[in-house]
Amino acid sequence: MKKLITLIILTITLIGCDSITGEEIGRLAINEVSTGKDHKILKEFTVDLEKGDEMGIWSDMDIEYNGEVTLTFKLTMFKNSKRIATIDIDPTDKYITIGEMQKSVNGKTDWSFLGKNTSLTIDDDATYTFKGILVATKNPTLRINQAEVVFKKS
Repeated sequence: MKKLITLIILTITLIGCDSITGEEIGRLAINEVSTGKDHKILKEFTVDLEKGDEMGIWSDMDIEYNGEVTLTFKLTMFKNSKRIATIDIDPTDKYITIGEMQKSVNGKTDWSFLGKNTSLTIDDDATYTFKGILVATKNPTLRINQAEVVFKKS
């Protein structure tokens, strides 16, 4: 009986979380820093959206480093194959955070989180494509366990 109650509570919690954060509609699983034209990790996803749709852009991160590091997702947005915007996102600049764990000891940082960085309101019914890479300041200790851009429709 206790297992059933726990399962019901967990299910309600997960359903409630989607209603707050939105439904995931796509993800750019970049997971590696692009270091130049010879090493460019470009990911993309395409989705049909309607005028008035609200879409949140989130960062799902798990990183380790010594000292300091700056990360930037560089996204390009296309509408019906025509480039309409470029968006630079600092994944650490977030206004909603879920499951953040950060530990810094002797200059070594372990940091993981899911954070909402920005949101967009869609202007027209169309097919939208998002392409993205991850760039970082030079830091040889940087280890990317996960670095993904998550798109959620509200």
